Amino acid sequence: MKPRITVITLGVNDLERSLAFYRDGLGFPTEGIVGQEFEHGAVAFFDLQSGLKLAIWLRDHIAYDVNISKTAPSPTEFTIGHNVATREEVDSVMEQARQAGAKIIKPAESTFWGGYAGYFQDPDDHLWEVVWNPQLSVE
Repeated sequence: MKPRITVITLGVNDLERSLAFYRDGLGFPTEGIVGQEFEHGAVAFFDLQSGLKLAIWLRDHIAYDVNISKTAPSPTEFTIGHNVATREEVDSVMEQARQAGAKIIKPAESTFWGGYAGYFQDPDDHLWEVVWNPQLSVE
């Protein structure tokens, strides 16, 4: 298997609420909710960097599609890292997320490895880390 990820799908409880958070609050480009004509098919896609999309899909519909029982979510199952170019940009993104309705879990601070980072949770408690890494060049 070649390491090629093209879509990251987040299970959500309220598609409209999550759409508003990512589209209106964070400014992620999207065509909105598609697939509503299909039972269990409503989903929204957001364009990230070239070749990568973020999707939001109802948790109930994911469970139906894969034929497993829905369980209680845990925000510590994974994090999504959003790297930025400067320390100041970390603070700016964290504030934008807060204003969009995110919960600030860990305010931005200097890290043990020489960077600067903070964590927020989206409306469905997915953890996002906003990071400035002085060893990583970000456009």
